[in-house]
Amino acid sequence: MGTLYLVRHGQASFGADDYDQLSELGRRQSVRLGEYFAERGIRFDALIAGTLRRHKQTLEGILKGMNHAGEHLSWEGLNEYDSAAVIATVHPHKLEKPTSPETYRHHFRLLRDGLARWMAGDASPAGMPTYPQFVAGVTGALDHVRASHYGQSVLVVSSGGPISTAVGQVLQTPPETTIELNLRIRNTSITEFAFTPKRHMLVSYNAVPHLDGPEYKDWVTYA
Repeated sequence: MGTLYLVRHGQASFGADDYDQLSELGRRQSVRLGEYFAERGIRFDALIAGTLRRHKQTLEGILKGMNHAGEHLSWEGLNEYDSAAVIATVHPHKLEKPTSPETYRHHFRLLRDGLARWMAGDASPAGMPTYPQFVAGVTGALDHVRASHYGQSVLVVSSGGPISTAVGQVLQTPPETTIELNLRIRNTSITEFAFTPKRHMLVSYNAVPHLDGPEYKDWVTYA
């Protein structure tokens, strides 16, 4: 058996001009996760990450917390979908930045509707792959892990879309369930798979054990 740890990036800059940048809290979350791995004696034989800045910054923070250095494999298939392009398929007008609980809820209702259309093949978000192509990017990474790292411990840093897609493919969930998994995933959460050369098996999803202490009660975020 091998063990695959899929980690969602730390809190990014939701609502800012450049989302693809960890917030100060996102950086602290990442370092804290690395400290947790070190406390548990968890070490990795291989490191893989998407190519987005928030993926690389999260991995850097984890390694800093572990007091460990290592080269990683960059994998474009682990990059997130473009949420603005997805929303534009159901709301073609400029969407104002969310500033209140209601506007945040409105944003994610539109995202849910746009994801459903994209996954069903009813919409083609600008500049994005088709949903089957997106899935292929994720399953390609899973295939690589099984083929190249059997019996090893592997860390993958990615985003909510690819991680929920990986879970959906392994469990064969319907698109509606994959969307709900996606929209509830927490920053720096751990999704663990056991794997053999033939298949992955889900062990846990969306766990944040590194943030269990009362001193971290305000560190749990979703964006």
